[in-house]
Amino acid sequence: MAITNAASAHWAGNLKAGAGTIATRSGALNGVSYDFRKRFEGAAGTNPEELIGAAHAACYSMALSGQLEAAEMVAEAIDTTATVTMEFIDGAPTVTKVHLDLTAVIPGADPAAFQTAAANAKAGCPISRLLAAAEITLDAKLG
Repeated sequence: MAITNAASAHWAGNLKAGAGTIATRSGALNGVSYDFRKRFEGAAGTNPEELIGAAHAACYSMALSGQLEAAEMVAEAIDTTATVTMEFIDGAPTVTKVHLDLTAVIPGADPAAFQTAAANAKAGCPISRLLAAAEITLDAKLG
């Protein structure tokens, strides 16, 4: 059984002066603007790499919840930040790595079982698997 989701983007103008909007089929994002300055110059607003980070952090957190359940642990809180790094390689912008920072509050957690669950979630989350060509690192802490 396949599960499908969709998002769309609209762009008008040239690369540096143009602008676009992003929307998702669900309506969670609707008309969210993005442009060159937001992506490459640090202007406020979102960009594709930030959206990849949000997707990866959310996916990883859910995958960890499942891994913890399999290890008979339940988290009170799972907080994940995904930092997406883009570098210029041979003059082309390239996503080269994603770093996941995780802090979880799990009463009575076995630290070794937690680290195993964290690593398994990193390897098994669908977005990690999608991004397998990039380097994905993880710092996992019990809070």
